[in-house]
Amino acid sequence: MQMRLASFNLENLDSGPGADPPLEARIGVLRPQLLRLEADILCLQEVNAQRAEGGKDAKRQLAALDGLLEDTPYSAFHRAATRWPDGAPFDKHNLVILSRWPLEETRQLRNDLVPAPLYRCVTAEPEESAPGPVSWDRPLLAARARLPDGQALWVINLHLRAPLAAAIAGQKAGPFSWKTAAAWAEGFYLAAMKRSGQSLEARLLVESLLDAEAAGLIAICGDLNAEEQEMPLRILRADIDDSGNGALADRVLTPLERSLPDWRRFSVIHAGRKTMLDHILASRALLSAFRGIEVHNEALGDELAAYATLNHSPESFHAPLVARFDL
Repeated sequence: MQMRLASFNLENLDSGPGADPPLEARIGVLRPQLLRLEADILCLQEVNAQRAEGGKDAKRQLAALDGLLEDTPYSAFHRAATRWPDGAPFDKHNLVILSRWPLEETRQLRNDLVPAPLYRCVTAEPEESAPGPVSWDRPLLAARARLPDGQALWVINLHLRAPLAAAIAGQKAGPFSWKTAAAWAEGFYLAAMKRSGQSLEARLLVESLLDAEAAGLIAICGDLNAEEQEMPLRILRADIDDSGNGALADRVLTPLERSLPDWRRFSVIHAGRKTMLDHILASRALLSAFRGIEVHNEALGDELAAYATLNHSPESFHAPLVARFDL
């Protein structure tokens, strides 16, 4: 059987009076991109939720996503999304998995396998008296899809923190400016802790799945905000070059964009630099069925130039990617 597995960061998909640009403008750009993917399973990042009619006490819904998917095959797909304990989606930056085939089990993990590290900031004002938890910005979302041939595929949708310094009490001079270089450096250290820590949690989830089924079909998809050789990807990959143990080769996850030529290997353009921040990683068993990957970056704009010169562009500055498998 053939399968197409895709990932796309929609970048703050929203609707309602405060949405700028309006959802209608975004649909005109994003819906054709989704249709081009022809995905059987689609991982989405940065899907915001909206209040239902009924005021501030009404639960939020993924209304903007429903509008985007209307009149597409994805509107009838099975769906999993990140949620609060009461079942309502988060206000911002939800993860969503859409599947042509049934999702038998879903898991939402945030500091469940890796407790939040305790840390006391040394540059905070006023001075912190005790360490506090450094928790991840958002959970990961995992789902097990039952494929038509009877096999099970675990898909992990992951959106790691961007490499931007985390806030330090009393040290911000503005949204993107700091009072001291020391405070910025400590904030950057905290951000690195969050990114690497959540990568470890995803890796431990993969380990548990492989313990249960050594030849399991597993994929990690999403905006990892890191290139292949950076620490978060090295933790997720667990290459034998790093572990030093060839017997662990069946535990390695492989970034599928490696099959592309260098000039096609980018999902974001930042200040003229082309970089691959969005990834699909496959387990050994899934890699054996891999037949190719596409990164739809032909019309991708420079995110930094756009933020400086455009007034809220309707596009996403992340390219969608889709991998093809013959199972």
